[in-house]
Amino acid sequence: MTQFKEIWEDVLSQPKVSKQEFKEAEPEIRRELVELQQELRNSKVSVMMVFAGVDGAGKHEMVNTLNSWMDPRGIITHAYAAEDLEATQHSPFWKYWRDIPAIGQLGLFLSAWYSKPLLGRVHRRMSEKDFKEHLKEISEFERTMTDNGILVVKVWMHMDKKAQLKRLNELSSKPDTEWEIKPGAWENWGMYDRFIEASTKIIRASDKAGIPWLLVNGKHRYARQLTVARALRDAMRHRLQNPPVDNSLTPTEWDKKMSPTRGSLRKMDLTKSLEKSEYKTKLKALRVRLYQLQHKAQLAGLSTVLVFEGQDAAGKGGAIRRLVQGLDAQQYQVVPIAAPTKAELAHHYLWRFWQHLPRKGRVTIFDRSWYGRVLVERVEGFATDAEWQRAYQEINEFEQQLINSNYVVCKFWIQIDKEMQLARFEERQNTPYKEWKITDEDWRNREKWDVYDVAVDDMISLTHHKQAPWVLVEGNDKSWSRIKVLETVCQQLEKALKTHT
Repeated sequence: MTQFKEIWEDVLSQPKVSKQEFKEAEPEIRRELVELQQELRNSKVSVMMVFAGVDGAGKHEMVNTLNSWMDPRGIITHAYAAEDLEATQHSPFWKYWRDIPAIGQLGLFLSAWYSKPLLGRVHRRMSEKDFKEHLKEISEFERTMTDNGILVVKVWMHMDKKAQLKRLNELSSKPDTEWEIKPGAWENWGMYDRFIEASTKIIRASDKAGIPWLLVNGKHRYARQLTVARALRDAMRHRLQNPPVDNSLTPTEWDKKMSPTRGSLRKMDLTKSLEKSEYKTKLKALRVRLYQLQHKAQLAGLSTVLVFEGQDAAGKGGAIRRLVQGLDAQQYQVVPIAAPTKAELAHHYLWRFWQHLPRKGRVTIFDRSWYGRVLVERVEGFATDAEWQRAYQEINEFEQQLINSNYVVCKFWIQIDKEMQLARFEERQNTPYKEWKITDEDWRNREKWDVYDVAVDDMISLTHHKQAPWVLVEGNDKSWSRIKVLETVCQQLEKALKTHT
């Protein structure tokens, strides 16, 4: 274990704090935390504070202390249990995205995203390769949080083996503290050396610039409480006084970066069509095929996410309606995406989409999606340049996490030309039962056709990847586009089922 000692020696040598020193310091640190909490409420900042480390080092006690010292109305505590059945039906990061604090809130996280790789390595349930991949996903998750204005504070509470044994014995001997001994604590202590080895690897891999670990000696109660509270105070103060730097590219810089890869839409043959009789024959056969494939996917635990994007009146709704007729109504959900609500605006833009992800074996169909960040929000100025420019990487990482969790991801861009859009707009205006489909916003968007084309080309270039490719659908002929969508979904399910089995 000598190769791991150096990272912990400084932690174990942290000085004690006497009871008197603690009593003298406590009122001031509490005052500062409450004042900063009030500033936080009036800011555009939220805080995620994650606690990790050895059992018995005071993580739960520290969370209770912060809740008692600060205004609990602005704090949300999340402690995760292995037996959370709902969470097991989703991607590993689903529950953390679900629990991201809203703007102005402080979220305290216990047994969170570092628990799985730590315990996985200690108990030899996770390979070294999977361990590294999980740490990579954690790094991406934390970077996404900080890039979008969330302050991430990480606290690792440590004890040596002898001190931990003493602490566990003390806790287990008292009725009012024995609850603090979590399942597996004694087993983990018996594998202390493995625990330290895995902990060291995690610290080294995830101690990043901008999101460093605070390593705390959990042996001394008063010292650890003041150390953690002061670290939170300093981090909040610094973040509130120093907004993120705008690292966006200028329009000219962006055009230089993207110009070689644009042009996918112009290459599409929008004259493709199907005869009505052929359409009906194929539609009937594809519905049966889709139903059978989705049933197999359900049994295999494969989730499916279908994304539909396209110009107004491109036929997304019609394609979705034909698609769901080949699915069991109990196994799918269609999520139409409109302007974000007040609650959604108080969170990261991907937050609302994580809420709608399907459980294992089910299907979610997004009628418009997270790509709004790089389309309408970019074009209409609802997102800053820095926000939509970094969204491509965030979206790719989001989709990769879904794929890593056995999701089938199909993305459709349905393309029509300007003449066809005009014809469909006029048809909607002149048909009473279709009149609701056309709005003033549709006409305003039409005036920005060329600007949207550039944004779509950028989107396709930067988010088209092997496991979640963009399928460009020729939409002037509705029969052709609907069949192409159905055929693609069937092909992707067949491919996933073959790989999965």
